[in-house]
Amino acid sequence: MDAIIQMMANAPLLSIIIFLPLVGAILITLMNPAKSHRIKWFAFWVSIATFLISLFLLAGSGGFEKFSHIEQYTWLPQIGVSYHIGVDGISLWLVLLSTFLLPISILSSFSAIRKREKEYYILLLLMGFALTGTFVALDLVLFFLFWESVLIPMYLLIGIWGSGRRIYAATKFVLYTVVGSFFMLLAIIGLYVYSGSFGPGTFDFIYLRSHIAPPELQTWLFLAFFLAFAIKVPLFPFHTWLADAHTEAPTAGSVLLAAVLLKMGGYGFIRFCLTLFPDASVWAAPWIMGLAVISIIYGALVCAAQTDLKRLIALSSVAHMGFVMLGIFSFANTSIGQVGATIQMVSHGITTGALFLLVGVIYERRHTREIAQFGGLASVMPQYYNVFLITMLASVGLPALNGFVGEFLILLGAFRADWALGGLATFGVVLAAVYLLTMFRRVFHGECTKPENQKLLDLNVRELVYLVPLVLLMLWIGLYPKPYLSVIKPAVDRSVRAVMRIASGSVEYARSGEKAATALAQVLSEDTPGGDG
Repeated sequence: MDAIIQMMANAPLLSIIIFLPLVGAILITLMNPAKSHRIKWFAFWVSIATFLISLFLLAGSGGFEKFSHIEQYTWLPQIGVSYHIGVDGISLWLVLLSTFLLPISILSSFSAIRKREKEYYILLLLMGFALTGTFVALDLVLFFLFWESVLIPMYLLIGIWGSGRRIYAATKFVLYTVVGSFFMLLAIIGLYVYSGSFGPGTFDFIYLRSHIAPPELQTWLFLAFFLAFAIKVPLFPFHTWLADAHTEAPTAGSVLLAAVLLKMGGYGFIRFCLTLFPDASVWAAPWIMGLAVISIIYGALVCAAQTDLKRLIALSSVAHMGFVMLGIFSFANTSIGQVGATIQMVSHGITTGALFLLVGVIYERRHTREIAQFGGLASVMPQYYNVFLITMLASVGLPALNGFVGEFLILLGAFRADWALGGLATFGVVLAAVYLLTMFRRVFHGECTKPENQKLLDLNVRELVYLVPLVLLMLWIGLYPKPYLSVIKPAVDRSVRAVMRIASGSVEYARSGEKAATALAQVLSEDTPGGDG
């Protein structure tokens, strides 16, 4: 085993994890579409191999305070673009979340997808390729390409295999995201132009974070990045695309959309906005925390009014990601909120992914998602009831389950930053319990009066295979979060410390081309293939 770990440590591990799903997708294009059974199992085993290989990222990397598994190759030297990737404690669990949920999404589709199966599984693998690449890219052009690559397979998944108003939902999703991406691209070009004022122009994140732009330029660049990331989160009032996209998407699309794709926005704020624009981040923090609290309260109230089970879970993401944004921007006095936000992104991915899978299970059996059509399912589907109960309580934030860990840390950070906003966010936790418990009571308790519900089959072996691991993770993170927090906290502490030292003016850093390096290097030394300082 030690020999295998050593071999993988010397291999281009991140590139293998990124490109293995892409290679799998290419190979499926060569397969006979009539052999659908062979296609779906091939896609599944490619995704399993990707996940198992990604577990080697956990081995021997010294706590992930700095970037590890760095790969950097010249790509377009004429304009300073390189293939530069790496992983640290902030991105590690998001990479593992992506590789973990991909085989679950594929397995959950075996009985749900009956048309154009070859194209469907190709698109799921392409999603895995793009999502993983987004979380490890350390060159802004490379990051932008991965960021945009997610749109194509998700648009097609919703537009072809979705339900109801699928074309409308897919188009709305793409239009919102493209608008935000346009402004982010302009900001990336602006950073390149700025970097050219004191050296060769570059898109390299490591270099740019050591050559921070002047505050007046930061503000405009920050706002451009903010729009792209806020739409993706989605933060109020940029959330209106979310309910339609989630509701109309096939189950696997909803899982990847809610569990991973939304995290691209939160990750973007932590990785790029705070690091590259520290002055602007401190300036904007109170306003964004205010929007986050609005998202929490508004999301909960809208959920309480929903009659469609899937739409309710979709809109709950507005509230849950509001907590994430609250934690990210409560960094002024402590990093604990940002630690909570990072673990909450992982926890939300697990619980919301499981909820969408559970809705998919019942939709396959009843072909309806209307809450009023159910009732008394606890006596008919006891295993389904138990899994749904644990998942719902995890989403509520019950202690001993994963949702509690992140929300508790976020609220601690929020109270330290602004006690009023922290109090309002705590009220949002109460509202979440109200709408989720009400929904649960209506679906599972009372009399099972409808004949269609009395004949429903309980969870089968395949469904248990992809749901039980999610439940175990909810319990593991809730009961023993130390392995997760010990990876996240050093990287977050280091990032927040650097941001606050710059934004507070406690160190002077170059705002022109007179210096090749800045005082930020006191906190963040130059990255090398052996690690990140």
